[in-house]
Amino acid sequence: MMFPIDTLLNFLRTDRRSAKAKAVVTGAGSGIGRSFALELARRGGEVICADIDADRAAETVALVDGLPTGSAHATQCDVSDRAAVEKLAATAQEVFGGPPTLVINNAGVGIGGKPVGDIGFEDWDWALGINLWGVIYGCEVFTPLLREAGRGGIVNVASAAGFAAAPSMAAYNVSKAGVMSLSETLAAELNDTDIAVTVLCPTFVKTNVFDDGRITPGSMNLTKQLARWTGLSPDSVAARTLDAHDAGRLYVVPQVDATVIWHLKRHLPGLYVRGAGLLGRLLPDN
Repeated sequence: MMFPIDTLLNFLRTDRRSAKAKAVVTGAGSGIGRSFALELARRGGEVICADIDADRAAETVALVDGLPTGSAHATQCDVSDRAAVEKLAATAQEVFGGPPTLVINNAGVGIGGKPVGDIGFEDWDWALGINLWGVIYGCEVFTPLLREAGRGGIVNVASAAGFAAAPSMAAYNVSKAGVMSLSETLAAELNDTDIAVTVLCPTFVKTNVFDDGRITPGSMNLTKQLARWTGLSPDSVAARTLDAHDAGRLYVVPQVDATVIWHLKRHLPGLYVRGAGLLGRLLPDN
C-alpha cells in the first residue's frame, strides 16, 4: 500500500503541530469540521468544537468521547458575528489556560445556481458573512493570540471554487477566493515566525453542505451527483490537510480535478474562460 509523502513524513516527526494540539475548530458540528475535530483527538489533542448549532457540536464531542485519545468541549458560535468569535477566543483561553495552538476556520455554507444580477443582496450578505467574514474574524481575533504564544497554526478552509470561478456560483466563488487571498497574505506576514498557515481548496467533499445551503434544485442535483462520483470523504480530507499543515504546506488541493483546474486556468486562461462559459450554458438552472 502506498502512503502520501506528507503522511510518511508526518509519522517520522515528533514535533507535529497537529499532535496534542489545543485546537479551536469552527463548523465542527458536521462535515469536514467534525472530521477535523475527530482527527485532532486521535492525535491526542484537546478540541473546542464550535458550531452555530449547539446540538451538533455536542454530538461531535460525544464522538470524541468515544475515542481512546483526545478530549473535546462544545460551544455555540455564529462566525458571522464578530462578538461571538471574540467570545470564542476568550472561551478557548479559559479552557486551555492560555492561547490555542491551532485554529481551524472551517465554518461555511453552500450557495449557487443563480447568475450575477439574480443572486440578490440578501444571499450575498449571507454567504460572505459566513464564508468570508467568518474567516476574517477568526484570523483577526486569533492571530494576536498565536503571536503571543510564539508558535501555532491556522488552517483556513476555502475551496477550488476560489480559483475555478465556475458560472452561477459567484457568491460562493468570491467568498472562497477571499479566503485564499487572506491565507496567502497571512502566510507572508507570519513567514518569520513559528506560526504556519494552510489553506484547504477541495472540489467535492461528501458532506451536508449541499443540504444546508442555498442552492437551486437543478444545481443541487448536479452537485450531489458529482460529489458521489468524485468526492472524497471528510475524514480523508481532514487527515491529509493536517499532515500537509505539519509539513508546512500553504496550499492543500487534495483532488486531481482541482489540480487540473488550477494548472489549466493559470496556463491557458482564455481557453479556460471559454470552457467555463460553455459549461454555464449547460447548467440545469440556466
